Amino acid sequence: MLLAFLESVKKPSKCMILLQPTYFFSILQYIAIANADEIIFETEDNFQKQTYRNRCYIYTSQGKQLLNVPVQHSKENKQKTKDVKIDYKDDWHKQQLKTLKTAYSSSPFYEFYIDDLLPVFEKKKHFLLDLNFLAHEIIMDALQLEIAMKKTTEYEREPKLLDLRILAEDKPKTTYNLEPYAQVFSENHGFIPNLSILDLLFMEGPNALNYLESQKYIF
Repeated sequence: MLLAFLESVKKPSKCMILLQPTYFFSILQYIAIANADEIIFETEDNFQKQTYRNRCYIYTSQGKQLLNVPVQHSKENKQKTKDVKIDYKDDWHKQQLKTLKTAYSSSPFYEFYIDDLLPVFEKKKHFLLDLNFLAHEIIMDALQLEIAMKKTTEYEREPKLLDLRILAEDKPKTTYNLEPYAQVFSENHGFIPNLSILDLLFMEGPNALNYLESQKYIF
């Protein structure tokens, strides 16, 4: 459905989109959100490993780095994402906060936003989906963006709306050309596109929303 949309529409108007809630959504997901009238979040799917459901990527001195939320293993072959619980035995949340500070403390807007982000690392949510929605709410406030939101009540393989759940895949089948913006370590590793929204927010601050809206025609 996404490929057909891309081929048939050059300049789409705002619309209703279907997204998978992920951990500190990717920039592509927020581009879709910033240019939508309404968001439907998928909450009835089965959990899939190696996706953005419980991971995101940031820019460190070493280049692209994974931030992973450990989850408790289930004995069931299939488990709904909304039932997946977070594993806190290794204090991953404390380590991630340190990693963010090391990576972005010199960025223009780190100090401006970091206090607002602390609940993600200090409030121990039991369920992965709750953590993802908490992070999303904080980011939406930071972007000063208000968009109507609903959650699915059943899983549909072929929904009758713009299905962008593919953006939750770590290695999506479709590539997108994003405009470069300044990044802390770009002199060492060049521009790295589609990192977590955290990278754009720490670097662009209040201008982050303008960037997201300017990329709307890629969908």
